[in-house]
Amino acid sequence: MSELLSTLTPWQWALAAIGAYLVGISKTGIAGLGVLSVALFASALPARESTGIVLVILIAADIVAVLSYRRQASWPHLLRLFPWAAAGIVFGFLVMGRIDSATTQRLIGAILVIIVFVHFWRRMRTQAMVELEAESKPHPVLAGVTGVSAGFTTMVANAAGPIMIMYLLAMRLPKYIFMGTAAWYFFVLNLFKVPFSYGLGLINAESLPISLLLAPVAVAGAFTGRVLIRHINQQVFELLALALTLIAGIRLLM
Repeated sequence: MSELLSTLTPWQWALAAIGAYLVGISKTGIAGLGVLSVALFASALPARESTGIVLVILIAADIVAVLSYRRQASWPHLLRLFPWAAAGIVFGFLVMGRIDSATTQRLIGAILVIIVFVHFWRRMRTQAMVELEAESKPHPVLAGVTGVSAGFTTMVANAAGPIMIMYLLAMRLPKYIFMGTAAWYFFVLNLFKVPFSYGLGLINAESLPISLLLAPVAVAGAFTGRVLIRHINQQVFELLALALTLIAGIRLLM
């Protein structure tokens, strides 16, 4: 038995279990809950250790999400983002441990809050001029900035969800295509992160037993999310995603 596993209190296990369940729901149902789960894990576990523990849990939920939405993804968007996201992960790996975590959190929080308000401004401006298109085409610069930012933040804090939410909402994807695109994106990125996380010592003999115990809870949450999404219309879905992202951004700022 690992030393960390044996020292966790029932309260810590409860917070971690809730976090794992929310991870699953965020992967297949309500986008945006993932960042709240990261906050719960950071409260329940030492910050550095929680990063490696959460990564394995994320991959378990990613598998359910990919199987659920395997045919409902926008691959043109994914192919634009993958190279930039890989570069962001490598950058995050290089600077991991060399930056102040509090400053990084506040920077990410500021970016998220700004993105939410820009999205609302852009949407209101578009609605005032023309009817909304079924799907929007991204500017190459937007894809690059989103990919690098998401790759960096997912490597440093497993907190790239809100950045991707803002990008996919800006692309005006229907909710099932939205979830499928996000599922494939994070499944590929999280697998890509494994050797980097192992090299940094984030995934180790201490973290893996905890991850494996909590992974079934995340899988249960993912199946719950599949049920929830059937009862959420597109407008409510987008408002929930935006509201949760704004809350996450403000929390990171504070």
